[in-house]
Amino acid sequence: MLNHLSLSLQFGKLESAAVHRAALPRHKVARWIRHALTQDAEITVRIVDAGEGQALNRDYRHKDYATNVLTFDYSQAPVVTADLVLCAPVVAQEARENRKTLQAHYAHLLVHGTLHAQGWDHETSEKHAQAMEACEIEILAGLGFKNPY
Repeated sequence: MLNHLSLSLQFGKLESAAVHRAALPRHKVARWIRHALTQDAEITVRIVDAGEGQALNRDYRHKDYATNVLTFDYSQAPVVTADLVLCAPVVAQEARENRKTLQAHYAHLLVHGTLHAQGWDHETSEKHAQAMEACEIEILAGLGFKNPY
């Protein structure tokens, strides 16, 4: 059974906004996130430009560059509450470099961020990284996407 999801989908000021909006129809974003959830959630997804992505990464992770996805997890119980911030130009560049569709890469990053919001971590050990990757691969296969790695 899929869990309840309260979803807010936001788009910042973007170049090529129409391309990113087309890759992220609300019903698909909700489906991708729901498939990665193990409990009810309230999640905001915000698509940002490089400037906003870099500022958030710098201010909260002390890394002065725009990254593909940032997860701000506020609670994991009784409801997962989180913000997922995806940097549109970084996502688009990575999709091109990895010969993926923009939509497939967004789906992967939303699943990845949703797992982080539930406590998954790939930076603490190789074992955790492998477990998280395996989970992502399984979830994405269930959604009809190829192995993202």
